[in-house]
Amino acid sequence: MERDRIALRGLKFFAYHGMLREEKILGQTFIVDIDLYADLSKAGKSDQVEDTINYAEVYARIKTIVKREKYQLIERLAERIAEDVLGEFPCEGVRVVIHKPQAPIPGIFDEAFVEIYREKKR
Repeated sequence: MERDRIALRGLKFFAYHGMLREEKILGQTFIVDIDLYADLSKAGKSDQVEDTINYAEVYARIKTIVKREKYQLIERLAERIAEDVLGEFPCEGVRVVIHKPQAPIPGIFDEAFVEIYREKKR
């Protein structure tokens, strides 16, 4: 596995994922972090965007998934993002974190989140 990575942090989207009826109607903010693991040496030498992963395109893909699709579980949302990014971009692995700061938990807390790591099947 390559140790090089491209990271996007704090991608914020208002969406309608959740188990509860209120979450599906009212919506809430979700925050996405993603790491894309790929060999970046060619881009490091060439200074050309076509030799790397265009993170603006990655952002657009994530935005479309989070805002247009609806899931009960943030685990499924993370899996869906990982599947898409691995299928569409030249990376060998991805780490996806979905933060749900307003999770319906009775108590005081900063956030709930899930984190997954997936690799391309060889």
